[in-house]
Amino acid sequence: MSYCPICHGKAIGKVGTNQYYCWDCFLEFCSNSNGVQVYEVEEDGSLVDYSPEAVELTVE
Repeated sequence: MSYCPICHGKAIGKVGTNQYYCWDCFLEFCSNSNGVQVYEVEEDGSLVDYSPEAVELTVE
C-alpha cells in the first residue's frame, strides 16, 4: 500500500507482511483479499478494532 485508507496520508511504514502503520493518524492496518482491517494501537501495544460508521475503505 502506498497510502493510509483512513486519512490518505503517505507517512506509512510496513510493520509486517501486509501490515502497515500510519504516522499521521496513528492507526495500524492490514490488507488482504477481504479488504482492509484497521486497528487502534493501545498504550500497551495491543490492537483494538477501529470501525467508525462513516468511513468507507478502498484498496487500490
